[in-house]
Amino acid sequence: MKKYFIALVSICLFISTTFAQPSKPKPPFWDDVQTIKKYDKMFAPPAHPVLFVGSSSIRKWDDAQWVFAKYNALNRGIGGAVTNDIIYYLNDIVFAYQPRQIVLYVGENDLMDNVSTADSVFNRTVKLYRAIRAQMPEVPILYIGMKPSPSREKIRDAEIDANLKIKSFLASEKNTVFVDIMPLMLKDGKTQPQLYLGDMLHMKKEGYTIWEKAIKKYLIKS
Repeated sequence: MKKYFIALVSICLFISTTFAQPSKPKPPFWDDVQTIKKYDKMFAPPAHPVLFVGSSSIRKWDDAQWVFAKYNALNRGIGGAVTNDIIYYLNDIVFAYQPRQIVLYVGENDLMDNVSTADSVFNRTVKLYRAIRAQMPEVPILYIGMKPSPSREKIRDAEIDANLKIKSFLASEKNTVFVDIMPLMLKDGKTQPQLYLGDMLHMKKEGYTIWEKAIKKYLIKS
């Protein structure tokens, strides 16, 4: 009888292991967002900040919180994020902070998948904007247009097209500002490699200084 019982247990364990459902994969950047949330529990973020959110050009703006300290700035960028990622994590990296203003940069990475177009980025940006407005109908939004990264010359035309579409859309919306950063980072219509790190994608301090000057006049003090 004991042998039969052991055999039965073994069979049950085999079936359980064989047919167990695989764990559901985490969404992109899940661990990054959980790290942010843990950090917030250790160090309380400022109340009603000017919130910088978006992809790595925001994430790597390492001194943004100090450069814009008098605005109670908070940086919650996610390196590598595309527009749909920001939409997915709005509850975690935007709404949770109840910002008094949002500074947004995202869309450049979208165009690197060899599928997305200027229209794709525009449509996703409108979706992101409306998702924010559904929860925060009055919060001012400052959208920074896509920058001219030297390593991404192949998407330049699509960036320009998307920027124009987004700028036109936001012009008809309340409490929004579109900052066209691209012409400010070009010289005689050409990229300036000296503004970028060795990867010719992410910026040096000189690049961020251009951004700082371009957006500061639109930021809202507490």
